[in-house]
Amino acid sequence: MAVDPQSPNVVYAGSNNGIYRSEDSGSNWVKLDSPMAGLNIWSIAIDPSDSDTIFVGTSPPFVFRSKDGGQSWQKLSASIAQECAIGSPRVTAMLVDPVDQDTVYAGVEIDGVYRSRDGGDTWAQIDNGITNPDIHGMAISLGEQKTLLVSTPNEIYASQDEGETFQSLAVTSSFPMPYCRWVAVKADDAQVLFAANGDAAIGNTGTIQRSTDGGKTWETPPLPVEPNSPIWNFATHSSDPDLILANSIYGELYRSADGGESWEKLKKEFTEVRALAWTPN
Repeated sequence: MAVDPQSPNVVYAGSNNGIYRSEDSGSNWVKLDSPMAGLNIWSIAIDPSDSDTIFVGTSPPFVFRSKDGGQSWQKLSASIAQECAIGSPRVTAMLVDPVDQDTVYAGVEIDGVYRSRDGGDTWAQIDNGITNPDIHGMAISLGEQKTLLVSTPNEIYASQDEGETFQSLAVTSSFPMPYCRWVAVKADDAQVLFAANGDAAIGNTGTIQRSTDGGKTWETPPLPVEPNSPIWNFATHSSDPDLILANSIYGELYRSADGGESWEKLKKEFTEVRALAWTPN
């Protein structure tokens, strides 16, 4: 899912049969005509400087781009491997650099990180320092130095040169639960990071990891109940940066109103949740 940064009532959602658009914060949805019908959509990113430009990652692994708000689409020339250990790779993360919109990243489970320097026209794989090509999540931290964060099952990586080189930020075997799914940054503080973790890929429980020093050290804030499965994703928003949402893969929702220091479990539960987004009132 992705929220239009310029018109937050506009939300895009991927499915296993194409992409949908809502213009009323999710109350109603319209399926967009696209070449993605029949593909599994795993990731969506909107250019923060031009919300008509949208990138979508799928499985089988392709990257698509729209330059007119989803009215038309182009399949891009990213040469992603079509087979891997899990069968077909999937583009689990798409990211547009908020400072340089010509720089776009695609994270592939399992084929590493790809980068475009020309707004998606051409792509190259960047893996200098990443030892595991099983990419789960990506985020950009805009602190004193812009940092690209990448999460894999067992490690979180950081790059301060736009993906030319990566260094290990955290080895997740040091966390209470070693399987890492997603990484996120607090909207108003680049030093506050979150990692979504679990006991295994198809696991029975999960934890949230939080860092307040840019990933140098990590803490495990207590959750009110033991999650029913790994924590899978986060949702943050600049209009209320202290409000953080997290979900387990099997449908539990957790909310923090103090920037991740404490959490409550919401009563509403779902069967399965793979993406979160929230729109400001």
